[in-house]
Amino acid sequence: MSVKTWAPILAVAFLGGITSGNTALIVISLAVALVLGLAEFWRRQALTGVHYQRRFQYLRGFPGEQTDVRIAIENRKHLPLTWLRLADLWPAAANPVDESLVAPSAVVDRNILTALYSLAGRQRITRAFAIRFRQRGVYTVGPAEITSGDPFGIFQASRQLPGAATLTVFPRILPLEAIQLSAQDPFGDQAARKRLFEDPNRPVGIRAYHPEDDFRRVHWAATARTGSLQVKVYQAVTSQVMMVYLNVATASQYWLGTRRDLLEQLISIAATLAYHGIQDGYAVGLVSNGALAHADRPFHIPPGRSPAQLSTLLEALAAVTPYTTAPFEEYLVRTLPQVSYGATLVVVTSLVSPALVETLLRLKRYRAHTTLISLAAAAPPDLPGIRTLHLPFDAV
Repeated sequence: MSVKTWAPILAVAFLGGITSGNTALIVISLAVALVLGLAEFWRRQALTGVHYQRRFQYLRGFPGEQTDVRIAIENRKHLPLTWLRLADLWPAAANPVDESLVAPSAVVDRNILTALYSLAGRQRITRAFAIRFRQRGVYTVGPAEITSGDPFGIFQASRQLPGAATLTVFPRILPLEAIQLSAQDPFGDQAARKRLFEDPNRPVGIRAYHPEDDFRRVHWAATARTGSLQVKVYQAVTSQVMMVYLNVATASQYWLGTRRDLLEQLISIAATLAYHGIQDGYAVGLVSNGALAHADRPFHIPPGRSPAQLSTLLEALAAVTPYTTAPFEEYLVRTLPQVSYGATLVVVTSLVSPALVETLLRLKRYRAHTTLISLAAAAPPDLPGIRTLHLPFDAV
């Protein structure tokens, strides 16, 4: 009951005490009014100046890793709080190591981190514990809700606190042997650590035609001007490019559902390729027909060799969802013009449909270095000129 509910009752009791000369009734009504007034004042001021903070040692990690968390709650006013209850929504995939700290919630895959405090004026309480990253994904910690009230337990107030945190759990990185790739030359087309090759996106001049030149290099305008065949000369570079194409569909009719375990294996293989490719000196990019968390379209990360590229790739793979917005074969063809001509293509899929086979055979004429990694139960057909690795999922 609120103060407004009690006010008429107390007023009637007080007036009745005066009218009848009943001193006890007057004293009781005044005492109750005083307690209720004090309780209401305490309720209104209880959550003023209360601040809550989470500090994570690391906001990102791999499954199985642990990190420390420090939470602090502070009462920045002089009025003490005899009790304060904290309820912070916490992802089950990054639960505290001590699971007694959390309780189940009504939200799927979320728990509640609960704590009860008593804070004096201007007091700060800090608490530390460890959490373990359990499953790949991008998760939100919070929002937190605090509840407090008066010392008599009559009234209470609640407030939701801003400042949610985001935790990123990367996919597992597998050893190269798990996907049948050689640790010395995993992609089969790198004869030397610093091999020179020409980037067709960087023309630097022309020269006379040689019999061994590809006819597609002919510079027709220069040929017309000089009267003899001239070919383009491209800039020689040492960094190779690799594009990883990830098909997140685990069924031919992807709208019927997803095999989560199979999808996780596909993502782990893509992460492994990205990791080892960058370690081997490649400029690695990533393309997928799966949407990122909180997005509704597929994504394309251009290749790069910056120190942040591996982190960008792993964060994208951590956020990949099974939501498919485009058939993989169509998306593959649509994005290839954005990939440099000499890039190595690695296709990771659990489905090798006739449409995908036809697409790869058509593209092999323009993409000399293509690898297909299939997790389908049945072995893919022989694809001349395309390196094929069959990793049936049940046997991985």
